[in-house]
Amino acid sequence: MIVEDADIDKAAARQGVQVIARAAAVLRTLKEAPGGMSLGQIAERVELPRSTVQRIVQALQEERLVITSGTAGGVRLGPELHALARAARYNIVDQLRPLLQELMEETGETVDLSVLRGGRMIFLDQVQGTHRLRAVSSVGEVFPVTSTANGRSCMALMSDAEARKMAENEWERLGQQPDWLRLSKALNIARASGLAEDHDDHTDGISALGFAFTDVVGDLHSVSVPIPSPRFEQQKVAVMAALQRLRTDLLRVLGS
Repeated sequence: MIVEDADIDKAAARQGVQVIARAAAVLRTLKEAPGGMSLGQIAERVELPRSTVQRIVQALQEERLVITSGTAGGVRLGPELHALARAARYNIVDQLRPLLQELMEETGETVDLSVLRGGRMIFLDQVQGTHRLRAVSSVGEVFPVTSTANGRSCMALMSDAEARKMAENEWERLGQQPDWLRLSKALNIARASGLAEDHDDHTDGISALGFAFTDVVGDLHSVSVPIPSPRFEQQKVAVMAALQRLRTDLLRVLGS
């Protein structure tokens, strides 16, 4: 009888894991369709029967993880999921602050944490450097992606097609002359080395190094070190080494 009970418990556990995996697949599919999808479209994408998808969606609706999209029978990600995602993003600031502090103490330079949102880099946290001449920006400040180390590091994790589309959208929005050849070369260097660079490209007198990573909810973030350009070449090797070490520690903290 004990063996039978154990077998029942194991079967129930496997079934529970399967349900969670299927619900996660539905949510990931909806993530790629901000306007919403029909049950049939979701079922086709996750390769599950429509009736199974309907049961999963009903359970997710009860938890406000998905809501109706306004389209007949359509659903999209709900407010509760967005709230959980925001909590995860804010928590990442707490998780990474000690690592950012260590990097600042090792290099003496300012260290920034930013997130990619809507084709722009938004600053989430900053540890200011100890040099009298240092780069300083504000939490909540928005930077472009094509001309900054943090933006380029995030674009380097994308395919060329995704990166080019984002770049062209920014150039059009800012009224800038497109230069995909130059940007593509910078992204290839970043992919090879793991670090992106900016040499006075965004702000005269400020250069920067940075790397990007994906958090637990799939958002792209960057840790970057802006350095006054007169000091950049002198600091470059040491900062690059420190960033590579931090990247290893960061991936361990995030469980990657």
